[in-house]
Amino acid sequence: MRRDSGLILVADDDEDIRLALDMLLCNEGYRVVEAANGREIAVQVSRHRPDIVLLDMNFHRDTTSGEEGLEYLTSLVQQGLKVILMTAWGSVDLAVRGMKSGAVDFIEKPWDKSRLLQIIQQQLQGERIADTVIPSPAKTTHHGWIAVSPAMQELELMLEQLAPTDANILILGENGTGKSQLAKRIYQLSQRSESPFVTVNMGAVPATLFESELFGHAKGAFTDAREARTGRFELANGGTLFMDEVGTLPLDVQPKLLRVLETGEYEVLGTSLTRSTDVRVISATNADLHASVSEGKFRQDLLFRLNTFVIELPPLRDRLQDIPPLAEHFLQAFAAKYNKGSVRLSDDAIQRLREHSWPGNIRELSHVIERSVLICRDGIISSSQLMLAGSSTKRQVGLRPLEEVEAELVEAALLHYKGHISKAAQALGISRMALYRRMEKFALDKQDFGPDED
Repeated sequence: MRRDSGLILVADDDEDIRLALDMLLCNEGYRVVEAANGREIAVQVSRHRPDIVLLDMNFHRDTTSGEEGLEYLTSLVQQGLKVILMTAWGSVDLAVRGMKSGAVDFIEKPWDKSRLLQIIQQQLQGERIADTVIPSPAKTTHHGWIAVSPAMQELELMLEQLAPTDANILILGENGTGKSQLAKRIYQLSQRSESPFVTVNMGAVPATLFESELFGHAKGAFTDAREARTGRFELANGGTLFMDEVGTLPLDVQPKLLRVLETGEYEVLGTSLTRSTDVRVISATNADLHASVSEGKFRQDLLFRLNTFVIELPPLRDRLQDIPPLAEHFLQAFAAKYNKGSVRLSDDAIQRLREHSWPGNIRELSHVIERSVLICRDGIISSSQLMLAGSSTKRQVGLRPLEEVEAELVEAALLHYKGHISKAAQALGISRMALYRRMEKFALDKQDFGPDED
């Protein structure tokens, strides 16, 4: 079993549900523990500290309203855990209440296998760049947003002006810089901070399901629509919708997104009834949308709607002062996760972190610190234990075309994982679909890298 597979707590009073989820998740390489009631939930959380909790909304004590599940949710969120809610009695009101209370997503029973696995993968990928609540003598906020470096202090000043407005914001930045965390920061500073914050990773949505994901669908709207589904715009009504990897949105769906941004109106797939929504949209991408417009792959009028304001999140190499507090945060988190006790970085290790160019940004820093914590024996991490390849300082990196470097990274990941798409995508910090697109772009065939199946 993979050490990085993630530990999931399945909390449901139905033994058959727990068994079905256990089989599904274990077959996907995840580790699973179970709980049938509130007491068992508390025991499992204390004993294992799961990466994600799949939480039923309705237990024997209260089988329809979801109140018992919301009680457990509040406790779990207060402990800093990621919770995905489940219920057979799904409703928009209950979903919104759960999202307001801190749930990261919502699944209706019977669940859609691919969507459930997609949500879990997204949340585990985001875990490594989770909110960095770090005490710092430099400029921070109540929510722990780090603004130590000049680049981040300048960004913070911009947020103070933009966040309280309802203007749509487009976040640009390299992979791993923390665009989703910046979106949460904007939400926390906004006037909608008490309303839902709903996320959707557009790069992880199958091409045929974009419309359903955004606007929902009625039962029977298409072949596999066995149950009605609530769309993200309805879940986010009154609050904020964060669309990550927005550049992957297909052309045929773009006019419908443009319409809802302009008028607040849309139709659920399979119905003719027009619905209204009041949503602030924050979107993010590492793609060049202006180039996509020139190539006819992205509508210019939609881009104008999305980028009322543009915020570019600086890469980690341009915010060197933030590296020590970020490293300290990850150090404490992983030391606690692996029961390592007190662990610290040596002076030479801190210097080595400052010198590295960080092509993978904060996500790479998280991986490096986690690996170092695992092999640390005496409580002190030296520069050699960081296992940073070569001498990759900013001054010593040769400049090459970005596509050339990207192609090498994709090929290296596929070789390392013998063609296993999920593992390679996770290592690169992108979705499976994003990896497939890059393989097509660089004419890479999965079969050339090994026989492993996904």
